[in-house]
Amino acid sequence: MISLSSLPRICVPLGVADVSQLERLAVAACDDGENFLELRLDLLDNPESGVRVFRRIARRYPDVVLLATCRRISNGGAFRGSVEREIEILEDAVRAGAGIVDIEIETAEQAPSLLKGFDGRARLLISYHNFERTPALAHVIRRLQKTPADLYKFAVLARKPTDALRTLKLPAGHLDCRIVALAMGEVGVATRILGPSHGSAFVFGSYSPRPRSRGEMLAAEPTAPGQISADSLRNLYMAHRRNPATRVFGVVADPVGHSMSPVLHNRAFRARRINAVYLPFLVKPNQFSDFRKVVEGLPIEGLSVTIPHKQRVMRYLAWVDPLARRIGAVNTVFRKKKKLCGTNTDALGVVTPLEKKMRLTKASALIVGNGGAARGAIFALRDKGVRVTLTGRNPSRVRRLARDCGVESIDRKRLQDQYFDILIQSTPLGMFPDINGCFFEDRIPADLVFDMVYNPLETRLLKMARGAGKATISGLEMFLEQAAAQFELWTGETAPRGPMRNSVLERLAQPHAA
Repeated sequence: MISLSSLPRICVPLGVADVSQLERLAVAACDDGENFLELRLDLLDNPESGVRVFRRIARRYPDVVLLATCRRISNGGAFRGSVEREIEILEDAVRAGAGIVDIEIETAEQAPSLLKGFDGRARLLISYHNFERTPALAHVIRRLQKTPADLYKFAVLARKPTDALRTLKLPAGHLDCRIVALAMGEVGVATRILGPSHGSAFVFGSYSPRPRSRGEMLAAEPTAPGQISADSLRNLYMAHRRNPATRVFGVVADPVGHSMSPVLHNRAFRARRINAVYLPFLVKPNQFSDFRKVVEGLPIEGLSVTIPHKQRVMRYLAWVDPLARRIGAVNTVFRKKKKLCGTNTDALGVVTPLEKKMRLTKASALIVGNGGAARGAIFALRDKGVRVTLTGRNPSRVRRLARDCGVESIDRKRLQDQYFDILIQSTPLGMFPDINGCFFEDRIPADLVFDMVYNPLETRLLKMARGAGKATISGLEMFLEQAAAQFELWTGETAPRGPMRNSVLERLAQPHAA
């Protein structure tokens, strides 16, 4: 039987309806270097037909660990047969080369005598799934351990951040057995990345087929909610190399799936050889106090904070720097003497790219927008001696923000008679996928145009400005500078701006970058 101590840390689940497609995916995954596969027999149109895939893969790739699953509908799978038939199919899979079988606790409780057929032939994994919530963990573990097994799997739906934290901590509290613990859903993503470093025997990562030389298109969908790719686990988060000494950072937002920050900061940690990982934390507006327990429970050393939490986070911090207080928003959380502190590096993100282009003192700037980004830019520029004027699509909100910040405002209809040294576009206009949006139809009333949008790199506004012979600054520059300031605050090391820039450019170049 396979050795549990040498079990790979990342298992790739494959689940499709067509058996030929399953075999093609399994072969492709093995050729791409995956060494631990779960084949979901229950998802096949004919589950029995999948046994031949085990036989062929086991012969062709003898070092690959194969996990057989035939989950019934009542337990969240697709198999419609009886308990007895489920066990028979899994026994056939073992004879064909499966080294581990996954059997639901409900099946094990209904037919405990049937499990004896796996003794000495395959590793037995008894699993518990809850697709609705995260129940009391101790009760579930006691229930699982009543059935002797080599491994126990605990997969639940995380509805709030502490659900994920409780799940992540489960293996460390039960060292008498090997546990695979994961929280499903986007709220539980951290458990999939940090699982190995917190005692989970392994984690699941979906397969992302590489382009095949013969042009064959392969597709493999995640088999559970919140499942991220094995490629991301291995190459972005390096989940298989994490350990208890790994420092944890992240971005807290809602939504968070679109964020480029994990790509950028994990590349930076890797470039500086720092044992740290940067995670995406989905936190709903009414769950921030719950997330605060996760911050201390992991613990988290630093956070990037974005919509909708930049104001809310301030009430949980021991100290906030004066500029962030004036702006009324924090985008960076760090620890000082173990206490949580806040600052706003967006200001540096605005000022630093501009100072590379011109002298700011006594310059004039027009800012388009009336939200938090505009507010941050106002204070950042005023501190540098810039005369700021505000405009936007909502005149009443523009006037209110201008009044609050002590700057002038102007109606967009009057801009034809005005001209400025700097134009800063701080709204989402022109952002992917609505790339044709633009505040200006023709004349741009400034010499230098700075668009905070960075996807696409060159917005419609920047194209117009470049065509008119004006200097331009992409939102990528702001994104990089604010992130570099965060990195240096967290680590005390110089930010590797080159690798950070390249990581974002590579992601933006991907077909579905958003």
